Amino acid sequence: MSAHRRIRPAADEYAPFYAGYIAQVPDGDIVEALIGGAEIASALLGDLPEHVASHAYAPGKWTLKEVALHCADAERIFAYRALRIARGDATPLPGWDEQAYAPMSGAAVRSMDSILDELQSVREATVTLFSGLPSDAWTRRGSANGFAVTTRGLAWITAGHLLHHLGVVQDRYL
Repeated sequence: MSAHRRIRPAADEYAPFYAGYIAQVPDGDIVEALIGGAEIASALLGDLPEHVASHAYAPGKWTLKEVALHCADAERIFAYRALRIARGDATPLPGWDEQAYAPMSGAAVRSMDSILDELQSVREATVTLFSGLPSDAWTRRGSANGFAVTTRGLAWITAGHLLHHLGVVQDRYL
């Protein structure tokens, strides 16, 4: 493991909105944290009865299926941003509207098992991406949604985003 994977991003490496996500990630190797998050998701969301997976804790809130698919969608976007920035692409990257994605996801007609398989596959690809980055890629800077961000910041945001949503699932759904 390289030392650069253990360095928590500084506040100027991500938008202030993401500070809460990054704070949820334990100190240590970020790739190991990504692997650990996948294990937590599998343990928490695996083997849920359909009526639980299709449940929203309040009107207007997402179902557990939608939350899990949102996590996969967000991770794909964070990883795409990280890839572009890591490879030196300085093109400003646009934001995205997660509220618009959820109703278009088709989560309601899918099994939770299929959604979890997708989330696991996305996480495996994310782990592979971050595992293979050269040392100098971690501190490369780019712009996403109008904010400066580094590849390292995106790795920690990715890990923290899933942990954030798993915490919400524990507190409000299960």
